[in-house]
Amino acid sequence: MLKIDGVSSGYSETEILKSISLEISEPAIYVVLGPNGAGKTTLFRTVAGVLKPYSGNVKLDDNDLYASGESRREIGYLSHLSAMPEEMTVIGALQFYAGIEGGNVQGAIDALELRDLAIKKISSLSQGQKKRASIAKLFLRQRKLYLMDEPTSNLDPVIAKEVRDLLLRLSKDRYVLYSTHNLYEAQEIADRIILIREGSIAFFGKKEELRTGEHKVGFRASADLTQLIPSGHYEKDYYVISAKDNAAVGALTKKIVDAGITVFEVRELGNPLEDLFTK
Repeated sequence: MLKIDGVSSGYSETEILKSISLEISEPAIYVVLGPNGAGKTTLFRTVAGVLKPYSGNVKLDDNDLYASGESRREIGYLSHLSAMPEEMTVIGALQFYAGIEGGNVQGAIDALELRDLAIKKISSLSQGQKKRASIAKLFLRQRKLYLMDEPTSNLDPVIAKEVRDLLLRLSKDRYVLYSTHNLYEAQEIADRIILIREGSIAFFGKKEELRTGEHKVGFRASADLTQLIPSGHYEKDYYVISAKDNAAVGALTKKIVDAGITVFEVRELGNPLEDLFTK
């Protein structure tokens, strides 16, 4: 479906991506991870056709992306920067883009729950509302491939979850490349992980195939948990336990509740994907 073959890319004379190769053939959410400057945004811009690589090629359904304008139309690219015209209304901006690329304006407004905001100017919207409007532009019509570059950046946790849930619903059974700095978000939504380090692919595969650390989870409860779960220890108000995965966390929570102890809070204090940035 998407084949990246020996691609080197960057800006002016500065090479960011270094002869990377990648092939995506199954509908899934591919979360792109990596430290700042690793090449995540450069990868997205290269696949979207914004940057032309120094060498190598990108193919979509065996069509050369840089030789076929029609192939580029099959890619929806959501930048981490808002690209909506500030002085237009939401519906006006979506009608403008639909006039260029086609699509269903009302369908996009309904899907992103923008009915109450449709006649408001982009400049008057909150950051979360602007992000939803940008996503509506992406989903004006169905694409073969969606590129989402940090779609929840600079949003508060509640709004970020709302946006993330919308994206998960809209992108079900589609091809999605999704970059994020939020490791909890990556752990939650990823089907596959693409790890980029210093412009190269360091890992590409299923999340379960990664050799990572354990979850570090803190419990606040109505009683001392030392005797019940002796493998943990207290850090201030939290009884901290290492767990293999979310199922193990659920089993520990059930054990505490079954012992007649009230659980006030379960908080993830460390994410196993953190190891990917330090190895």
